[in-house]
Amino acid sequence: MPEETHDLFEIMTTTRSMRRLKTDPVPDKLIRKILEAGVAAPSGGNMQRWRFLVVKDPKVKKTIGGYYKRAWDEIVSPRYGAGEPAPGTSRERFKRMLDAAQHLADHIHEAPVWIIPCMGGGAGTRTSGSSVYPAVQNMLLAARALGLGATLTTLYLNFEKEVDAALGLPADVRSYALLPIGYPMGRFGPVRRIPLEEVVYQDRWGQPFRR
Repeated sequence: MPEETHDLFEIMTTTRSMRRLKTDPVPDKLIRKILEAGVAAPSGGNMQRWRFLVVKDPKVKKTIGGYYKRAWDEIVSPRYGAGEPAPGTSRERFKRMLDAAQHLADHIHEAPVWIIPCMGGGAGTRTSGSSVYPAVQNMLLAARALGLGATLTTLYLNFEKEVDAALGLPADVRSYALLPIGYPMGRFGPVRRIPLEEVVYQDRWGQPFRR
């Protein structure tokens, strides 16, 4: 079992998307700690309108996993396959990422636990995610700190109505992501990002960041 880590900056710089997960059960006490981290996140006006759906039922996961795989096979995989690698990523690394994403599509229903963050209030707005995704990031960091693998995915939203029905969501509630969680098959490692100088400006758009 992976060891826990407690250094915040180490956690942030080694929280990779772990798409290959073991089927070993995850103790409820660890899932509770992840959820507590999500609830600790800020939300607009501190209204705390997020709700978290924990999914363990194999039938529910199998049903939604089928829609997820369709979304990957029919929509997302062809688009990625025809595109270029992400900035700072070699074609070889890009292929490894696509292989891992294919594995997730084939096996997402086998991940022992899913967490699906939701929020009520009907149709979302441009700022709705600001009250949801901080909680998502907190949960991803908490999973990493506990030695658990996870990733944020929204591919299932290509079949949103069907997935909402499978989850029994009320008409005025929307889901914002799916986090499959389990013990990782691989090892955690440093994330790869392009240099700060390429993404940070100072005072006005386009002006170099002065350190």
